[in-house]
Amino acid sequence: MLRRITLHQLRLFAALARTMNMTRAAEELHMTPSAFSIQIKQLSESFGAALHEQVGRKLFLTEAGRAVATASRDMIERLDLLGMEIAELQGVERGTLRVAMITTARYFATRLIGDFCRAHPNIEFVMEVVNRDQILQRMRENLDDLYIMGQVPDELDVVAFPVVDNPLVVIAPAQHPLCGETDISPQRLAQEPFILREAGSGTRQAIERFFERHGVSPLIRMSLGSDETIKQVVAAGLGLTALSRHVLALDAASGHLRELDVRGFPIERQWYAAHLRAKKLSPPARAFLDLLMRQRKGLPEG
Repeated sequence: MLRRITLHQLRLFAALARTMNMTRAAEELHMTPSAFSIQIKQLSESFGAALHEQVGRKLFLTEAGRAVATASRDMIERLDLLGMEIAELQGVERGTLRVAMITTARYFATRLIGDFCRAHPNIEFVMEVVNRDQILQRMRENLDDLYIMGQVPDELDVVAFPVVDNPLVVIAPAQHPLCGETDISPQRLAQEPFILREAGSGTRQAIERFFERHGVSPLIRMSLGSDETIKQVVAAGLGLTALSRHVLALDAASGHLRELDVRGFPIERQWYAAHLRAKKLSPPARAFLDLLMRQRKGLPEG
């Protein structure tokens, strides 16, 4: 019976064990929930044991499911290592590169990824754009080669390289009265409603630390998980925000948003390329990291 088990099914079950949510796991793998469920059911039948159970609205792995999840991760990791060994033999022009990045990083990383893919057309580039909690979970499970993030976690043993400046600025709708002022005090901002990223995001944490240092308690009108949505809400006149200057640069042509001259801003931060210290980087991963480092130094790719 076990010969009927496929690697595809094991990858699906590993995703299910990680997310503990059938719909979310299906979405991650670009499948419909029904198709995903059928594959998991067939995997359970091949083992002759239930691998998960539903209690209320929560999904739990059975003892057999936990054993299959562990074995699935082991086999997938070994196959990934095998792929790296083959890539070593073939050189940098073959293989797969997996990169996960924080959502805001796409504003600068897209161009670099395009440069890399044009220079290395035979490398399969797999990219995941996620929030901070998700990227930390992916790091814990060693799902990717490289991670692009604004705040390196202290709780994980990682190696991080600064690759791009990431200044945070205060942004207002173009018609806001503060747009004509200079050297705006942090205390003045306490009179304005703010639209910020969700609690726990690196951007939100940096802004909260800034206000705390200045004894300011900002009025937070909304917490949103998308920079694009925040920009639209601010442009509609519902409040101010603080985001990466990279986000504002893409909106410059429309003229809907303006950077305010606030004392203490910009908050200087960095984007980092990071990987687990124990991770053996594949040739494609080393090549992409080299591209990131070279562009920071203003050197051409090579």
